[in-house]
Amino acid sequence: MRVRQRARRLRPGDRVAVVAPAGPVPPSVLEDGVRLLKSWGLEVVVGEHVLDHHPRFEYLAGTDADRAADFQKAWCDPDVAAVLCARGGYGCLRMLDLIDWPAIAAVAPKIFAGSSDVTALHDAFATYVGQSTLFTPMSASVALTEDPLAAKLLHTMLFEPEQAMVLGAGSGDPIVGGTARGVLTGGNLSLIVSALGAPEAPPRAEGAIAVLEDVTEEVYRLDRLVTQLLRSGWFEGVAGIALGSWTDCGTLPEVRALMEDRLSGLGVPVAWELGFGHCPGQFSLPLGVEADLDSDAGVLRLAEPALT
Repeated sequence: MRVRQRARRLRPGDRVAVVAPAGPVPPSVLEDGVRLLKSWGLEVVVGEHVLDHHPRFEYLAGTDADRAADFQKAWCDPDVAAVLCARGGYGCLRMLDLIDWPAIAAVAPKIFAGSSDVTALHDAFATYVGQSTLFTPMSASVALTEDPLAAKLLHTMLFEPEQAMVLGAGSGDPIVGGTARGVLTGGNLSLIVSALGAPEAPPRAEGAIAVLEDVTEEVYRLDRLVTQLLRSGWFEGVAGIALGSWTDCGTLPEVRALMEDRLSGLGVPVAWELGFGHCPGQFSLPLGVEADLDSDAGVLRLAEPALT
C-alpha cells in the first residue's frame, strides 16, 4: 500500500467548511463547534444543508443529494483549506454514488477530517483521490466541544503536525508484541466491512498497519465483522494491527479475548487500545501516512508529519 498525497497544515485565517454527510446535527453543538474553530483563528463556513433533516428518515441530516452537494461544493471551493465533518451516525454510504469523484480528485490536496461513519468517505478518498485524510473527532460533537484534550490533540495535528508524530495511549499491554512499519489504513470496523465489494472498497491491507475501532457493537457482532475481514482476505499481508477504543461493545476483557482469538493467528504485532475512536481524549489519526507500530509500548510513530 502506497503513501498518499498530503494536504498542507492549517494557519490562522484559513477558511474551513463544516458539512454533515451523515446524521442530523444538534444546532447547539454545531454552534459550540463553530465557536471552537473560530477560537483557533479560522474562518468557518457551514454547509447550506447542515441543519436539515431528511423528510422521511430521522437518522439522516437532509436528503442524500443535498448532503452530497454540500460536500462537493465545499471541497471544490478553492478558498476552503479543510472540509470537516460535523458528526457521524449513518448516511455517508448513501451519498457516495452522488459525488463527482473525478472532480474531487482534480482539486489540489486539502484536509478532510472526520471519523465513525465518515470511514466510508475515507475509503473513497483512498480509492478515487489518492490523498491522505484525518480520522478525528467530529466538529459538531461533544467528543470535541466538551473534551479539552481531544480538542488540543486535533489542534496540534491541524496546525503543528510535526508535534503530533507519536500517537497512542502507551498502554504497553499488547495482544501480540513486536514492531511493524506500514501505511495506516482502516478506521471504523463496521464501515470497513460495509465497503467490501463496493466500487470504493479500499485494497486489502497488504504491507499496511490496519487501525480498527468501533462503538455500540456487541461482541458477537464484532466477531462477525472481524471474521468477515479475515475470510475476505482483507488482512492478507498486513504488517501490523493497531486497535483503538471499543466503547459500549461489551466488557473490554470480552472484546480483548475476541481480538486475540481472531487476530493473533496472523502472526503480526497487534496493539491494544491505542486511544483513537469513540473514547475520551481521542487522538487524531492520519490515514494514508506511513508509521511505525510498537505494540509493546502501545504507540504509533509517524514517519513524517500528517500534513505538510
